Amino acid sequence: MIIYDRLFIAGSWTEPSDPELLDILSPHDRAVLGRAAQAQPADEDRAVAAARTAFDEGSWPRKSPVERIAILRRLNALREENAEKIATLMSAENGSARWFTRAGQAGLTRQADSYLKAAEELGWEEIVAPTDPASTVRSVVRREPIGVVAAVIPWNSPFSSAMAKIIPALLAGNTVVLKVSPENSLSMGFLAELLQQAKVPEGVISVLPADRETSEYLVSHRDVDKIAFTGSTGAGRRIASIAGQQLKRVSLELGGKSAAVILPDADVHKAVQGLKFASLLNNGEACIAQTRVLAPRSRYEEVVTALKELVESLKVGDPDDPDTFIGPMVRRDQQQRVRDYIELGIKEGARLVTGGPQIPAGLENGYYVTPTVFADVDNSMRIAQEEIFGPVLVVIGYDDEDDAVRIANDSEFGLSGGVWSADEGHALTVARRIRTGTVTVNGASIGYDGPFGGFKASGIGREYGVVGLNQYIEYKTVTL
Repeated sequence: MIIYDRLFIAGSWTEPSDPELLDILSPHDRAVLGRAAQAQPADEDRAVAAARTAFDEGSWPRKSPVERIAILRRLNALREENAEKIATLMSAENGSARWFTRAGQAGLTRQADSYLKAAEELGWEEIVAPTDPASTVRSVVRREPIGVVAAVIPWNSPFSSAMAKIIPALLAGNTVVLKVSPENSLSMGFLAELLQQAKVPEGVISVLPADRETSEYLVSHRDVDKIAFTGSTGAGRRIASIAGQQLKRVSLELGGKSAAVILPDADVHKAVQGLKFASLLNNGEACIAQTRVLAPRSRYEEVVTALKELVESLKVGDPDDPDTFIGPMVRRDQQQRVRDYIELGIKEGARLVTGGPQIPAGLENGYYVTPTVFADVDNSMRIAQEEIFGPVLVVIGYDDEDDAVRIANDSEFGLSGGVWSADEGHALTVARRIRTGTVTVNGASIGYDGPFGGFKASGIGREYGVVGLNQYIEYKTVTL
């Protein structure tokens, strides 16, 4: 059993203001995995005060980019050395199948490398020549840190969300208070250990598990200069309102209800095998999951049948079993939420192709749901418009390509999506018409050198690479 009875505040393990520890339960069988202290507002006050002092008076913002890069590179190397332990912790806490947590480790390396490369190549201070050749004015453009960053992340993929924020924030010279979900107290406690081993200076970063109310206290704190949030669109709207009132800098990576457009010339078998990962990764608890499958009416039943066969072939069960593809939902309330949506789909008149609201036999002690496919879905149905965040797919028929694009864009979200076609060039043409931040063609994985983020209610700002690094930078112009 893992015990974290202290909080990682300003680089040191510190007595919490509330000594009561939270039991961290396995979503597989509800066994106690460990216990961990949870932050209260008084703890966040200490963390923010330390971050403020470290930013205003400490060495971190004044170190050269080369020095900061070296420390963040060391952190990334430590994470790579401990990849198997990280995968094990995330599977235990979240119920994520081991194939997913292991596969994600290489992605974390590429994600970090995209930021490190951007920091190495960025002109942190540049002289801009005047446009008018007769002018004697020169401009020195400096890229400087924003200040104290409150980074707030969700439970579904904690290491990815954490590293996507703390690496660019620290590279730019900011100080950080990372607020993590209670469910991830153990894996994020281990992240704090890695930060300590990497020798991030005192005061520069804190890692605090806390509930939603305490999170709101943090983002509302007067000494926080920038909020970086990943989570639900509802919570994002609340954070945006706080940031607007206080004129804080804010970036938001929010929800999605992404469409996979299967064009008439696509190889249906290959497309559906690709959707196994694009639609059902991390037990369906993924903001980028392509859960609306758009099929041409000429091949509609072929797509429905292929999806039925795929979903029924997937093993649901213990996330540590190497044959398991789909594990449990993270908590009981999330399990109930997904089951409620399945009941809703039946009431809305969608055709239940496979699955249903029942808990899989023999898995009643965990937070499991039965992977489900609905057909004959109208895009106006709630199961087609609202983010379910579980292994539930809806198949929507379309008449022609214009109709497919219209349906794909008929959503308040715009985070991800996919196009499947035998003609890659034509798939790219269709992808250009879809109003979403990321589109994959024929199941290509998301890259980390290009920016990641959403249109519409899927967020504000971008992550990864130079664009993601710039989310943590202020521009200063000095004229000479």
